[in-house]
Amino acid sequence: MSSLLRRVALVMLLSAVAGCSTVKDAKDSVTGWFNGSDSTLSVTEKKVPGGSSGPTLKYAATLRVSKYVDQRKVGNPRLLGITTQRVRGVDGKELLLDQEIANIVTVAIKKQFDTEGYQVLEGSNASNALFEVSGAIKELTLNVKNRDEINIAIETTLKDLATGKVVWSGLVTEKNDRFAGVSGNNKDDVIAYLNKELRIASNKTVEAVSASLMVSQPELFNLTAGVKPIPGVTVYVAPAAAKPAPAAPAAPATMMPSYGVQPGGVVPPPAYMPRASETTGLLLVNTSPSRAKVYLDGVYYGLSPLRLEMEPAVHAISVKLEGYKMVTEKVSVRKGDNTEMELNLER
Repeated sequence: MSSLLRRVALVMLLSAVAGCSTVKDAKDSVTGWFNGSDSTLSVTEKKVPGGSSGPTLKYAATLRVSKYVDQRKVGNPRLLGITTQRVRGVDGKELLLDQEIANIVTVAIKKQFDTEGYQVLEGSNASNALFEVSGAIKELTLNVKNRDEINIAIETTLKDLATGKVVWSGLVTEKNDRFAGVSGNNKDDVIAYLNKELRIASNKTVEAVSASLMVSQPELFNLTAGVKPIPGVTVYVAPAAAKPAPAAPAAPATMMPSYGVQPGGVVPPPAYMPRASETTGLLLVNTSPSRAKVYLDGVYYGLSPLRLEMEPAVHAISVKLEGYKMVTEKVSVRKGDNTEMELNLER
């Protein structure tokens, strides 16, 4: 009887050991210790429970971010680099992502603007943005060798949507390397390194754009205007500091009229001429044909051509003329600056 019990106990012990081995192998294959059927690297960052509810809006500068263009000289838009060292979970020498590099860069830039406090508009609201961010990826590679080497070069352009002018343009570069350690890399290690360096490049981009944009339109920001050099940023285009409209020169004393009762009668004072100032902006509205009714933010202001002194803000402008289709647009009025609109009416 005791011999039988010993045999039963031995069988149960062997079964338990086999079960533990199966669980361990399954766990290891999931975490990348063994090559699985999918060698692609997933870029999606894991959400941390109980994290921040989201960034706080700090600026009135609204923008939309267009998809960046991949201008790298590679055949596969998902190719990150090559590896001459073993990366656990990856078969072959190519490091392939689960999505295109252009998508990854666009999301990183957009997230950094959002984190910084900008209002990033998407979908149907994107047409209301003041600025458009776009760009091109000149270089983005991560090669796993004796050291992990990453090289990033991203060109970004900021355009004023009201005028169509380029407000800022520059090239941001980031180059770094690291030793992965004696145990080498797995897929999560490579992606974590990529995300870290992309955050650095994105932060450089947003910091350079903000520092320059605050000079020309400080009313959109809650920070002190100023431009500072940022390592790794080559600026192509940057705005000049906003200047108030110069005051009209005083007429010579001999030409100054004396208003009031004169021998020839009453000389009326000159008509008030709206102009941009240190606290307001000037909006010039021209239409073709002229004599159209002009509405700003739903309020009728007069017939075109129209010259208005306005509070700095984004205003909705509508133009109506009998027999023509109504035209509606948004315009950004900046203090100390003249903004001119030319609207063509169609039948």
